[in-house]
Amino acid sequence: MTYTSENIRNIAILGHQGCGKTSLVEALALAAGAIKEKGSVEKKTTISDYLAEEQTRQSSVSASIIPLEYHNHKVNLIDLPGNDDFVGEILSVTRLIKGAILVVDAASKVEVGTIKHWNILRKKNIPTIIYINKMDKENVNFEDIMQDIRTKLGKNAISFCYPIGHNQGFDGFVNVVDMKARRYNGKECVDDEIHPDKRAKVFELHNTICEAVASTNEELLEKFFDGGELTREEIHEGLREGVLAGDLYPVIVGSALNNISVHTALDMLIDYLPSPADLKPYQVTTDKGETVERKTLDTEPFSAYVFKTTVDPYAGIINILKVNSGILKLGDEVYCPQTGKTEKVSALFTLFGKTQTSIQEAHAGDICAITKLTGIRSSYTLCSPKSIVTYKPVKYPTAVIFKAISPKNKADEDKLSQVLQKMMTEDPTIEVKRNSETKQLLLGGAGNSHLQYILDKMKNTYKVDLLTEEPKIIYRESIKGSATGDGRYIKQSGGAGFYGVVQMKFEPTTEESSFHEEIFGGAVPKNYFPAVEKGFFEALQQGLLAGFPVIGVKATLLDGKYHPVDSNEMAFKMAAILAFKDAYLKCNPVILEPICKIIINVSSDYIGDVLSDLNTKRGKIQNMNDLGNGDQEIVALVPEAEIGNYATELKAITQSRGFFNREFYDYEEVPQYLKDKVIAENKLN
Repeated sequence: MTYTSENIRNIAILGHQGCGKTSLVEALALAAGAIKEKGSVEKKTTISDYLAEEQTRQSSVSASIIPLEYHNHKVNLIDLPGNDDFVGEILSVTRLIKGAILVVDAASKVEVGTIKHWNILRKKNIPTIIYINKMDKENVNFEDIMQDIRTKLGKNAISFCYPIGHNQGFDGFVNVVDMKARRYNGKECVDDEIHPDKRAKVFELHNTICEAVASTNEELLEKFFDGGELTREEIHEGLREGVLAGDLYPVIVGSALNNISVHTALDMLIDYLPSPADLKPYQVTTDKGETVERKTLDTEPFSAYVFKTTVDPYAGIINILKVNSGILKLGDEVYCPQTGKTEKVSALFTLFGKTQTSIQEAHAGDICAITKLTGIRSSYTLCSPKSIVTYKPVKYPTAVIFKAISPKNKADEDKLSQVLQKMMTEDPTIEVKRNSETKQLLLGGAGNSHLQYILDKMKNTYKVDLLTEEPKIIYRESIKGSATGDGRYIKQSGGAGFYGVVQMKFEPTTEESSFHEEIFGGAVPKNYFPAVEKGFFEALQQGLLAGFPVIGVKATLLDGKYHPVDSNEMAFKMAAILAFKDAYLKCNPVILEPICKIIINVSSDYIGDVLSDLNTKRGKIQNMNDLGNGDQEIVALVPEAEIGNYATELKAITQSRGFFNREFYDYEEVPQYLKDKVIAENKLN
């Protein structure tokens, strides 16, 4: 069927790792009739965790699209990883959806990952339903869970369901909005009565919901306090407005394993979460640099945002996109501002996990996929060639942990670069760089789990097995004092020889290294100046302390001698090198180390521990900012040598509540007490 924006829901499913997101997707798909039998994470048969790496880990590492058709609506579920090493997947998806289910494990209550995902949803003002999963576990107390949710996620969380069961067990729930009970009979959920011992609490919750609805409208408020009953339609409409405005966060209870409350969850996704038509217009930039709006309507010019890219061994590159405006039809021509190319859409389909289904068109607000377009990547825009616009791209986190990699099999060396390119096409958070000095190829990711996933996928999918080692820190040398050096390169043995003599001054500079001359009287002819300069810069390539490149040196040619027959460019180049070596150790040379600027996001509860740890790493605090919601941002300068494993260490210090980005900042002098150690450990051969 074809669905327009009013009947579409795009829903992200988030939560702490292991809370049951993927199992919930299976239960929802079964309830909607999309599958005949539920898959199992343990048996590696789920529709959304289809990658070999996900099945081995038994946890999601990549966003999966599971579209469901239910009650004349299309619900695009997006199953997201719980491990925050894969936060790039979450940032891509939450950039464009406006509805979410946050899954909470009833036994574990609100965990670190729950809070992290909740903060992302709140920052982006995404209406959210909280689903308490695994209510059938032993020793689960609903009131304790609700208290934890309201304490950690906010007081606007309101029970839309209340658990029921005999003998303290959980076998069903009451929908306190509609006052209907459902009980699990061992096979399925059936209608049931509200047990007498639950009625008082259920009516109390229903009254709370009615009061919340009434407070949104003066007429309803008057009716409520006059003792009148709100109609089902009035309650539903008021709740929808409250959820869309972010004033209410419905809490429902259930068990994905036993399919308890999954039909209710589907109904609430449709009833309370927004359709793409409810979204505010997108702000986009035209090819003339103007800011205009794009509404999620079929009548608008076509535009779409590519939020995920995968590489299929058979289909090639698959771009998954959300149509933000207009209609995309098979055979249409689309334009990409980032590539500057107009191409024809020759393959258009929907995804159900890894299964592809061809379609003829996709309407505004829907999610679809295309192949066979050249150079399209995640965060790129596609639009009508007649109405060119660009969407603002997602800002992905930087790589924070690196490993040096090399193929186990030398036959894979030529293949390696192509495979890495494919991996980076799929995952914008991967960083690859080659260090020309150490000859190491460095692979960077968001954490150890992320790096291990990359290595596993390269081995499983591309059959490239890699060796890893720690990256070598690239130091520099410089000078703190000034000195003059003499260089004499004279070789005469009959016939043309070599004759070059120079006197040069070397001094420190805060600018880039540079060459100057103050020659008087033609002691060195001008035509040899370039050779002297070349010799100076060649000498900078290897300092005399540990063989590291030298930076921050100003060289001045003061005097010299030449021979009318034997002088040549080679002689003066070599003379300059000898002059540098003669003066270098007299210039008070030092070792410089790379300094990284790191930006840490952390809960205020852990500020003291983080600052104390940074102090042990020779960190210098540059700034601290209050981000609200109990979070702080710390900006610090820290030697690269101290933060090789900081991603793991920060998680340990903050109980996984902290994360950071990093970038190269500058070089600074290594402290004297570390200088000899650095030279001994890092001296280049």
